[in-house]
Amino acid sequence: MTDAELAAHLAEQAGKILLQVRASGMFVGKSLGKAGDETANQFLVHALRQQRPDDGLLSEESKDTEERLSKERVWIVDPVDGTREYGEERADWAVHVGLAINGVPEIGAVALPGLDCILRTDRPAALPTAPERLRMVVSRTRPAPEAVSVSEKIGAELVPMGSAGAKAMAIVRGEADIYLHSGGQYEWDSCAPAAVARAHGLHCTRMDGSPLIYNQRDTYMPDLLICRPEHAQMVLDAI
Repeated sequence: MTDAELAAHLAEQAGKILLQVRASGMFVGKSLGKAGDETANQFLVHALRQQRPDDGLLSEESKDTEERLSKERVWIVDPVDGTREYGEERADWAVHVGLAINGVPEIGAVALPGLDCILRTDRPAALPTAPERLRMVVSRTRPAPEAVSVSEKIGAELVPMGSAGAKAMAIVRGEADIYLHSGGQYEWDSCAPAAVARAHGLHCTRMDGSPLIYNQRDTYMPDLLICRPEHAQMVLDAI
């Protein structure tokens, strides 16, 4: 498989595993999220070690090591992005499988198992026509103050949604126009979504307009902006 085919296949299979874990009825509450995270992570880590043994690897659910810092190619995965939504059987959770090459989110796939949908870098589609009223996705439980303030300045409607991957893919799918986040994230929260968004022609940067750079020693990446390119300068000016 190509890297993109591998990313899509792994995201799809991990999504199926997560649905099976939830359907088993063996777990409830927080134990469901923990079981899903651990089971999907084991699959992703073992599969990547088997298929791409020379590449680096960073996963939210595995202990980080400095080995990846010496690698040009590093897979960055989040087995369950949106654990709460996964446990609540909502559709807005995701599986992220991304590949950063020299720090750039080049290849990846985001599976939305609740929607039976996979978005990938090797199958970009034209962006749907945007409506006249701007739509900005924000956290459904704790919208970032900066995003709320910017939405008021530019007249955007707020669309509450769960995981980071679901929010980013809402832009790709034409369900929203802007995803501005400032509440704290890590590399695994945005690597695969950024790769897919970039492949579809979207603007993807930090909140100050600087590039998203991955495979850093400190994996904390607190903010990002993903939006339709025609809205990028307006949003950056409002920020």
